[in-house]
Amino acid sequence: MEHHSEVLVGNPLGDPARREHPVYLPPGYCDSEQRRYPVLWSLAAYTNAGPGQVAWRNQGETLPQRLDRLIGTGKMPPVIVVFPDCYTALGGNQYVNSAAMGAYADYLIEELIPAVDTRFQTIAEPAARAAFGKSSGGFGALHYAMAHPGHFAAVASHAGDCGFDRVYVRDFPLACDVLARHDGDIEAFVRGFWRDRRPGGAAFHTLMTLCLAASYSPDETQPLGLRLPFDLSTCRMDPETWQRWLSFDPLERAPAALDALNGLGGLWIDVGSRDQYFIHYGTRELSQLLTSAGVSHEFEEFDGTHSGIDWRYDHSLPWMVARLKIE
Repeated sequence: MEHHSEVLVGNPLGDPARREHPVYLPPGYCDSEQRRYPVLWSLAAYTNAGPGQVAWRNQGETLPQRLDRLIGTGKMPPVIVVFPDCYTALGGNQYVNSAAMGAYADYLIEELIPAVDTRFQTIAEPAARAAFGKSSGGFGALHYAMAHPGHFAAVASHAGDCGFDRVYVRDFPLACDVLARHDGDIEAFVRGFWRDRRPGGAAFHTLMTLCLAASYSPDETQPLGLRLPFDLSTCRMDPETWQRWLSFDPLERAPAALDALNGLGGLWIDVGSRDQYFIHYGTRELSQLLTSAGVSHEFEEFDGTHSGIDWRYDHSLPWMVARLKIE
């Protein structure tokens, strides 16, 4: 589906306002039939986007192939699945509204959802709509459930960013070291990153830190319109800016979002017990908090890491769809 966004026009990073969003149509879908389908929104992880989620793989199933199998074997009923392209010049997205990147929450909720409901045979109501994703995509699903309630009846977060103090802080000294090679010039670093055909892991994590800062602590007075939560010379934390980051942490914001979470028809959270970003610690705590508050949710900690976890969709997608309105 091609779509021209009004809210992304003139975004600070100069990313395109016109994009292609792949849409999966289930077997038997026909433009002329009267049947309407629930819609799942698949939010890509950092470094990925909608087109990448449906691309050919050299091993294992693509997500459309997985959907064909789940539907074809009766594990779940037919659904429409949208793969939105929310990629940015900082390598990805956290699916929030940001003055440094663009209004990506408004983009998806106010523009893309109505466009899909107009163009396809959807059940055009929140009761038939769900969001899911891995890593940053899982964070995005939780963000929409907590910060923008009433648009999705179910969400699933697979290893979504949670417990920021245990996930992000370890990359801050690394970012200081990498940016020091560019005399602290983050714009020069970003230009060099995209010129480098084989950027290393340190550069990748530094770009990710900049993307997170653009998402959580935009500041139009700073280069690239973002404020880092640490000093580049000493790596000492800036408490005020760090608190802005924590305000997005699902673990920190959950106590104020209990009503929104209780309003969901389904909340799925899982994480690998050996997640290399240490997301399992904050996710365990989130589940404990939700349990204590009486928020119904499905929590699973599986034997695995942050990588190669598409197989989890075999569990979460049928579970979510069973909680959606179906004609």
